[in-house]
Parts: sequence; structure tokens; C-alpha cells
Amino acid sequence: MPDSAPQQLLHLVIGGELIDLQHNTFKDLDKVDIVGVFPNYATALVAWRAKAQQTVDNAHMRYFIVHLHRLLDPGQDAKP
Repeated sequence: MPDSAPQQLLHLVIGGELIDLQHNTFKDLDKVDIVGVFPNYATALVAWRAKAQQTVDNAHMRYFIVHLHRLLDPGQDAKP
């Protein structure tokens, strides 16, 4: 077993219908789609693209990648 496990850079993919296209305010929080939590940006991006493609016909529907690792450890990006 290695001494140090690979660093987890957790990412959350969420989406839903926005009130308008100028703001990132969801129309109904009860209908926000929580796609999942992913161990790195690359896998989150694949999930984000798939969901965004499924909803391409609805201009008010948006999906986002949230960098959870930055919320859990704000100084993480500054580490060497």
C-alpha cells in the first residue's frame, strides 16, 4: 500500500432551470438535478457534457461543475 494516496480533487455536477440567463439563480431548488460527486475534473467534465447535451433544447437549463476541493480546503490550489 503506498504511503500517500492520490489526491482527491472532488467536483460536484449540478444543474437545473434558471430564472433568467443573466443570473445563476435556479427557478425551483426542489428540482435541482444533483448529478454526482466525482474524484477529479476530467470525470466531472464528462458527466457535465452528457447532461448539458441532454438539455440542449432548453436554453434556461444549465449545469455547473463545483470545485468541492476548493471549498473543503481553500488553500489547496496554492500548495506546491
